[in-house]
Amino acid sequence: MQEDQTLKRITINPAIFGGKPIVRGRRLAVEHVLGMLAAGDDIDTLLEGYPWLEREDVLACLAYAHRLVEHERVEPLMVDAA
Repeated sequence: MQEDQTLKRITINPAIFGGKPIVRGRRLAVEHVLGMLAAGDDIDTLLEGYPWLEREDVLACLAYAHRLVEHERVEPLMVDAA
């Protein structure tokens, strides 16, 4: 249930970024937060760059990404070694 509460921080507004998921109705897309984390930025760096952003917002972005991929299945590519 904790994750469901956390995910309420992620919203969608058709008027902002064409309806992409954003953080608390602000003009910060979830994909941007995830991209910064993937590039090596830590949560403190994000919080410094966006003073209104809260640690729980970043965790909500991670939870959102987890929800999207948790049921995906990737089939390995079989390569003939011959």
